[in-house]
Amino acid sequence: MIDCNEAIARLDWSREPQGLYAPIAYALSSGGKRLRMQLALTACRLVGGNEQDALPFAQAIEVFHNFTLLHDDVMDRADVRRGMPTVHVKWNDNTAILSGDQMLIEAYHLLEGVPQQHLPLLLKLFTRTATEICEGQQYDVDFEQRQDVQIADYIEMIRLKTSVLLAAALKGGAIIGGGSEKQQQALYNFGIHLGLAFQIQDDLLDCFGDPQTFGKAIGGDISCNKKTYLLLTALDNADNDQRAELRGWLAHTMASTQKIEAMKQLFVATGARSAAEHAIAEHTQQALQCLLTLPDNEHRRLLEQLAHKLAQRQK
Repeated sequence: MIDCNEAIARLDWSREPQGLYAPIAYALSSGGKRLRMQLALTACRLVGGNEQDALPFAQAIEVFHNFTLLHDDVMDRADVRRGMPTVHVKWNDNTAILSGDQMLIEAYHLLEGVPQQHLPLLLKLFTRTATEICEGQQYDVDFEQRQDVQIADYIEMIRLKTSVLLAAALKGGAIIGGGSEKQQQALYNFGIHLGLAFQIQDDLLDCFGDPQTFGKAIGGDISCNKKTYLLLTALDNADNDQRAELRGWLAHTMASTQKIEAMKQLFVATGARSAAEHAIAEHTQQALQCLLTLPDNEHRRLLEQLAHKLAQRQK
């Protein structure tokens, strides 16, 4: 099996100007789960393909994902990513934006290495997914100012922002591996539910995780008044006093430890935390159901194990 970290480390960023490429090397050297790479390669193997054929696509997906993180960190003013200073902190905003732009270009360049008979379909999948991710990010930004966001709106936003890239990684791997359209769709649907569970878990960890394990500061979503599953559920479940307290803290636009702790207590008191945990378990189960039509082999079992692991992750 291909070592994903090693495959990313083999990419050459020693080109000039280093002001453009050194931040890319830095961002990709911070590790991470390489989840999207793993999904693409595993899907290829699951349907009987050669994972080496899927490697350029898997690398493209990983570089693209990290491009989105560079820009997200600028937009969110995030200081830490995977336990390291973010690119815009280590360098500056302009560098993070431009190096991120180059990562997007490099992702498309990597796609050129896939088996040529699959390139048109993969390009279509990749480009549609890139558009959906931008749409999801814009909804995320818009929601910060809107007071009418519903949980269904949030679910659609994270489907676009997070789930579609996991789903595309799986479907792309299945396309390269020669999987049927039915198998491709089953893996795509698995990725959608996996992504929903993953993002709700991410929201939960951003609020209740251990900063040393999670790799970034806790309470960032609260500080930015992000419309997360926790906040929207708390607003739905709250009694009049709790809702007034939530609205009061939302009016505080400055980040503070006091605000973060107060909101966390309200998320517990309103049942929002337990509701989020239930939603993670539900989407994980729906993801597992999508795999039942696929070959029962070690690669399917690897995806099943991964789904369970992500539902219980602490970082």
